[in-house]
Amino acid sequence: MKPIAIFRHARSEGPGYFATFLDENGIPWRLIGIDEGAPLPQDVHAFSGLVFMGGPMSVNDALPWIPPALDLIRQAVAAGIPVLGHCLGGQLMAKALGGTVGPNPVKEIGWGEVKVAGNPVAAAWFGTTKAFEAFHWHGETFSIPPDATLVLSSTHCAHQGFALGKHLALQCHMEMTEKMVREWCNIGITEIESSRSSPAVETIQSMQRALPERIEKLNAQASAIYSHWILGLER
Repeated sequence: MKPIAIFRHARSEGPGYFATFLDENGIPWRLIGIDEGAPLPQDVHAFSGLVFMGGPMSVNDALPWIPPALDLIRQAVAAGIPVLGHCLGGQLMAKALGGTVGPNPVKEIGWGEVKVAGNPVAAAWFGTTKAFEAFHWHGETFSIPPDATLVLSSTHCAHQGFALGKHLALQCHMEMTEKMVREWCNIGITEIESSRSSPAVETIQSMQRALPERIEKLNAQASAIYSHWILGLER
């Protein structure tokens, strides 16, 4: 089986639980460290799937790797190679597929409920789940591209996820581990404190409350989503 390409845009925003899920399911993967200057592949056909992780930058920034990343996403969709995006990764997917990315009404940092849309596409991805708690860290959001379907939303962000066939874009973070939450809190303490006026920004203490139990539930929900996504991989 060809490996899954996982694109990392910041050292602290690696694949997290997604890598654990792939390992547990015997699926090979290759990490491509954009943050370390690794070149983007020219051809998507070397991979069974593409996964884009988060990052502190905007997809609207004039960064040299963004145009080729958008092109890779379009190549993969055209070739029927599954694409999965987390936060920045979801925004890259939206822009590549004809959507737009811009400021969210408020910044979201911390835990918050996301609701599953009441349509058949959302049901295919999330089954009977109606809502769950996810982790958030973003100030921008995406529109829903043409032909894609909204699958997730939340009180403070109308577009938390969309699906297009075997491709899934998430604004929220499903890949979190306990270690990642603690690391992000340490790295992002200044951003957290400067964003406290937002009703969707938690304190560090609140984010880390009952953390092992929350991560366990998030991992279980992520496993269900990832299990559906890998159905589209060519074995």
